[in-house]
Amino acid sequence: QVQLVESGGGLVQAGGSLRLSCAASGRPIASYAMGWFRQAPGKEREHVAIITFNGRTRNADSVNDRFTISRDNAKNTVYLQMNGLKPEDTAVYYCAASESRTLSPWLLRLSDFNSWGQGTQVTVSS
Repeated sequence: QVQLVESGGGLVQAGGSLRLSCAASGRPIASYAMGWFRQAPGKEREHVAIITFNGRTRNADSVNDRFTISRDNAKNTVYLQMNGLKPEDTAVYYCAASESRTLSPWLLRLSDFNSWGQGTQVTVSS
């Protein structure tokens, strides 16, 4: 399995931006689908953004085009650029990896991801 470490979380005012990073080790992520998920207190973990091994992306409706997922396989790192942050974006954000080779991000589900980071807290104040 690949090991994942998230960074870049913090406290930001509504309307602000943050960039999360997910550094992978143990195996190259070039053949993995990667995803960002989040979990708010009292809520289930939910998908935020997914990128397939071939670079196709899918965002959750709740973040629409405010967030952008990207990957740098040379650095073995995945990013989540978050703009226009809202208080409802407050959650612990997790990076995850899937060995799925699907070409479509719409076919990936949370259960397809079997390597997870420890999470990074994002808090958006109103």
